[in-house]
Amino acid sequence: MIQALAWGAVLRFLQALLQATPTILVGLLVAGIFHRLLEHAGTRRLFGQTSARSLLQAWFVGMLLPVCSFGVLPVVREMRKAGVAGGSILAFALTAPLFNPISVLYGLTLSEPVVIIAFTACSLIIVTVIGIVWDQLFTHTAVPETAMARAAYGIRRMLAVAVSAAQALLSRSSAYILIGLAGVGLLSLFLPMGSLQQAAEPDDRWAPLFMALVITPAYAPPMTAMVQLASMFQHGNSVGAAFALLVLGAGTNLGLIAWMLGTYGWRRTAVWFGILWSLVVLLAYGVNRPLHPAGVASAGHTHAFDNLCAPFAEGETAPFAAAVRQLRESTAVHELRGLFLLGILAAAGLGLRCSGRQSQLDAWLEQTRDTAAGRYDVVLPGPVLGGVTLLLVIGLSVFGCYVFYPPPDEVFEELRLVNTEVVAAAYTGDWDAAAFWLPIQQDWVRKLRVGMFLRGHEMSRYQRAKADVLLDHLEQLEHDVEVPQTEATRAQAKEQARIVGLAYRRFREAHLALTRQAE
Repeated sequence: MIQALAWGAVLRFLQALLQATPTILVGLLVAGIFHRLLEHAGTRRLFGQTSARSLLQAWFVGMLLPVCSFGVLPVVREMRKAGVAGGSILAFALTAPLFNPISVLYGLTLSEPVVIIAFTACSLIIVTVIGIVWDQLFTHTAVPETAMARAAYGIRRMLAVAVSAAQALLSRSSAYILIGLAGVGLLSLFLPMGSLQQAAEPDDRWAPLFMALVITPAYAPPMTAMVQLASMFQHGNSVGAAFALLVLGAGTNLGLIAWMLGTYGWRRTAVWFGILWSLVVLLAYGVNRPLHPAGVASAGHTHAFDNLCAPFAEGETAPFAAAVRQLRESTAVHELRGLFLLGILAAAGLGLRCSGRQSQLDAWLEQTRDTAAGRYDVVLPGPVLGGVTLLLVIGLSVFGCYVFYPPPDEVFEELRLVNTEVVAAAYTGDWDAAAFWLPIQQDWVRKLRVGMFLRGHEMSRYQRAKADVLLDHLEQLEHDVEVPQTEATRAQAKEQARIVGLAYRRFREAHLALTRQAE
């Protein structure tokens, strides 16, 4: 049992790390841009200086940048060095991990748009109240550090951004990220496998409060949080618990709290977290009943929180092998690439530090050019380059929407293959393979809605109904696969696999029939 718990915690730690690597890289890049291109003055201007609109600007910038609650840590540390007001830093730190263009589009097409709009408005209320109270109670928290000399024009400025990113990776930012990852592993030690499947029922008055209590040490990237919300809406779970999951699960982690303690002290951190937690619980109960989806009956359970709990049951006899298999199956290609790039950045930073030539490199980066500029050389101010680079990051995030959500023809080609794998695995009793392919098929069905939405189309009510039926049957098959296998449960799983195959064919026919009518 102890081995199962230990390897389960290690698995959750590594899964969270791999999920976070792309957005950690974005956070390091943004921190480098702030440090070397925008510089302290430009960073303060970006976040509204000390004007009345500073909190709104911080919220808006946070909505656009694709970072998670780990990736935001190097950014807020750079904002602190630049002398940005504490209220604006906290507004950005809480907003950036919750929403980005990809996750907002995903959320708008998976539930009633009013739900995501209401959650967005509630996040603005939270960061505004916290920011105003913070700036009123704790004045003079903006203490800028001495700015580095300006990097020389040309390629050296771009190289300076990469060097700053490597330095940020080898700074306390990584220590705070590791603290947050440790919180994910520790949480799995206290939550047995499947223990949260009945924790968010709509008639449970304690569901929002309970979720707010247990979710803070968790980590959820923006896309994962939206998938969890979609699962909760589909199953008719508590909307208040979903809101607590989004704000405290995706927006905070133990690493962010550790940074607050180290930067502002325990008293200010306690005030910040107390206000945050109280507002989240208050708003969660406020939206719980008004936003509950009409006509959706509670399924009595949900798998939305399974990734927070221990991955193995008490009777697992080979936890190490099971952990390796799950890690291999759950790791996406872009996560491996992100880890590879993060390793290169760390190796470059370590090489500079061990060589003892960091100061020489900084002097070379800041060395002005003696010769006159060429006829076609155009010297752009650092803030202009920084602003253009930030817009490029945002543009790539929007472009990523079209890559992540392909057109319907490509989605159905993938669905055809995945559905075959699901049905065949359930028929042959290969439960591990079925458990692997089922979430993939669910994800592709949801991606179809977003892909159609991005290309100016929308599912009809009939198509949505067929998609919901398919998702319900996939959820039931997932439950049948997870229960202890007996002769009766195996027969039930095979029958459910047959039903899933029929539901998929009807879903596909409904889409193709209406597409032909439109043409």
